[in-house]
Amino acid sequence: MTTHASTAVSPQLPPRHRSAEPQPEKTDRLRKYRPDIQGLRAVAIMMVVAMHCGILDIHGGVDVSFVLSGFLIGGQLLAEIDKTGKVSLGKFWARRFRRLSPSMAITIVGTAAAAWFFGSPLHFRDYVADGLSASLSFLNWRLVENGTDYFANDGTQSPYQHFWSLGIEEQFYVVAPILLVVAVWLSRKIFRNRFLVVLALLAVIAGSFYMGWTKTAENQPLAYFATHTRIWEITTGVLLALAAPLVSRMNTGFAAVLTWLGLGTTLVTAMLISDATPLPGYAVAGPVAGALLVIAGGCANPKFGVERLLDNPVLDFIGNASYGWYLLHWPLLVLWPSIVDREFTMSDRFRVAVLSFLLAALMHYVVERRFKRNAQLVARPWKGILTGFVLTGVAAGAMVLATIVPLHLATSSASTVAVGYTSESSVEEAVRTTQLSEAAQAALPNAPKNLATRGCIDNFDVKKFVMRDECVAGDPKGSKTVVLMGDSHAWQWNDLYDLIGKDLGVRVVTMAKGGCSPQVYHIVNPQVQREYTECDSWRQSAFAELKKIHPDVLVIADRARREATRAGAEASFKVFKETGAKLVYMTDTPEPGQNIPDCLAMHIDTTTLCNRKQWQALEYTEFRTMEREVAEQYGADVIDTTPAFCALDVCPAVIGDQIVYFDNSHITSSYSKTLKPFLEPALKEILDKA
Repeated sequence: MTTHASTAVSPQLPPRHRSAEPQPEKTDRLRKYRPDIQGLRAVAIMMVVAMHCGILDIHGGVDVSFVLSGFLIGGQLLAEIDKTGKVSLGKFWARRFRRLSPSMAITIVGTAAAAWFFGSPLHFRDYVADGLSASLSFLNWRLVENGTDYFANDGTQSPYQHFWSLGIEEQFYVVAPILLVVAVWLSRKIFRNRFLVVLALLAVIAGSFYMGWTKTAENQPLAYFATHTRIWEITTGVLLALAAPLVSRMNTGFAAVLTWLGLGTTLVTAMLISDATPLPGYAVAGPVAGALLVIAGGCANPKFGVERLLDNPVLDFIGNASYGWYLLHWPLLVLWPSIVDREFTMSDRFRVAVLSFLLAALMHYVVERRFKRNAQLVARPWKGILTGFVLTGVAAGAMVLATIVPLHLATSSASTVAVGYTSESSVEEAVRTTQLSEAAQAALPNAPKNLATRGCIDNFDVKKFVMRDECVAGDPKGSKTVVLMGDSHAWQWNDLYDLIGKDLGVRVVTMAKGGCSPQVYHIVNPQVQREYTECDSWRQSAFAELKKIHPDVLVIADRARREATRAGAEASFKVFKETGAKLVYMTDTPEPGQNIPDCLAMHIDTTTLCNRKQWQALEYTEFRTMEREVAEQYGADVIDTTPAFCALDVCPAVIGDQIVYFDNSHITSSYSKTLKPFLEPALKEILDKA
C-alpha cells in the first residue's frame, strides 16, 4: 500500500537525469535536529497565548509557526526527493496523522463536552458545526463564509476558532508533497536543476502575499482566514529549506548576527502591530521575515548565534508542549467566564494560560509521544493513516451526534402575550425580578435573532447612501416625513418607528450605516482594523440626500463612542440645522456589557446576574453629555431614553416578559415595540410643532 502511494504521484527519475543534476555541496553545518528551531517554536506559542489571553499585546505567533512548518516539512520532502527521487505519500501522511490527529480529536470532542456543560446552550449547535469543520480541516473557510471577525471581543467567538490555522497547514500537507515532486521533476527535465522550483515558489509567495495584502481592506475575513492569502507564509519556509545547503555555507559571524537580528525583528515588529493595524495586510511580513532570518542564520550553525539563548531546557519543554498548548488554550479561554461564572479578570488570563499549559504538557507525554513512537504505526504507515482516519471520523461523528443532544435550556410553550415596558414602574419592578417568566423563556431561543425588520441599514463596506424602497417605513403616503439617522443604535429603533409612523400617518425614512456615527468623527473600524473611510464618504452622501428629502423631523441616534469630539458633533448639527427640519436627539441606550441571551440562558433563576449597574451601562458619560449639549445648542429636542431601560441605578436585562437586548449592545425588536407609549407622545408633540 505504501509503495503504491509513492509511485502513483512520485515519478522515479532515470539515473542519468539524477546524476546530471548538480548536487548541493555537502556541509556538516546542516543538522537533522535544530535546537534554535525548537526554541523559536516555543517563542511562537508564547506569543500566541500571551496575545489571546490579553497578557501582552503581541501578534505574529501564528505567522512564525507557518514559517517553521514550511521549513521543516519542506526540508523533509526535499531530502526524500534528493535521496529517492520521489516522496512516499503513505509514510508522509502517516507521520502527519500520528503527530496531529490524536490530540486534535481529544480537543475537539473535549471542547464540545465542556461547551455543553458550561457554555451557552444558545450557541452549542453553532459550536459543534465549527467542531465538525475543524475535524475535517476546513474551518478557515467556514470562518470566511461567516465573515468572522477574529479580533471580536463581544462573546461571539467560537471555542474552535483557532483551528483556522491548523486547517491551512493540513490543506498544505495534502497537496504539498504532490506539487513539490511534480515541480522538481519538471525542473529537472527542463533545466536539469531546480530553477523552475524556485520560480514556482516565488510565484506562490508573491501572488499569495499580494492577495492577502489587497484583500485586507476589501474583505478582512477572507484575507485573514483563506488558504490562498496565507499560504505564502508557509511557502517562504519551503523556499528557505530549498536554499538551506547554500545558506549553510555563509560566514558564521555574519550568520550569528543574522539570527539575533531575526529574533529582534520578530519580537519588535510583532509588538508594533496594534489593534488598529490592518491584518494580515503587509504587517505580518515583519514576524515572517524575522523567523526566516533566525532559521537561515541557524543553518550555518554559528557558535555565538541566537541558539545560545533559544537552546535551553525551559524552551525545549515549552516547544514539546506547543501543539497541545495551542489546541487547548483557546477553548479554555472562550469558555472560562462561563466556567467560573464571573467577569473575566487579569488573574483569570494567567490562570487560563497556566492551566492550558499544564494540560498540554500532560497531553504531550500521555498522548502525543505514545502515537509518535508507536513501533507498529511507524513500521506500517498504512496503520498510521488508518488510525488518523479513525480518529478524524470519531471526532466528526461526535460532532454530528452532538447536534441531537438535548440542550440545557429551560423553555416554555407559554402562549400568553409578553408584556414589556408599561411605565417607569415596570422598569423598577424588573430590577427586583430574579426569575425569567414563562413568556420570556419561550422567547429566549429566538432572542439572538430578534432584530429590527423594517427600515434599512448599510453594511460596513457600503460607501454611499442610496435611497431605496426598504428605507421607507411607517405610512409611505404620509403628509409629513421623519428621518431616523445614525448607526446601528438608530437602526434598532426601526420597528417602533414603523408602528408610530403608521399610527400618526407619518412617512419614516431610515438612513443608517453600521458603526458609522452621523457626527463627523474619525472612527477606526475594528472589522478592518483601520480608519473607517467608508463611513466618511457614506455620511457625506447621506447629508446630500437629506437636503433632497426636506424632512419635517430629523431624529439623530447613535452609539456613544470614545472618538467623539465637540468639533465633529457641531459640524454635523450645523448640516442638520440647514435642512430646516425640527431636530430631535435620542440619547443612546445602555450597554449591557455581555451577551444577554447567553447570560439569561445560563441563569434562568438568577436573572439579576445579567443586569448591570447604570453607571457602568451608560459608558462614555462625558461624550454622551457633550453630544447632548451640542444638540441642544442647535435647537434639538432631546428624548432621554434612560428611564425606559434603567431604574434604581440598575439597567435590567429583562423588563416585564421582554428580553431587552439581542446581543451585548442592541435592543430587541420586541422590547422596542413595547416602548410605543414611551416614545409616541413625545414624537407626536414634536410633529405637531414641525
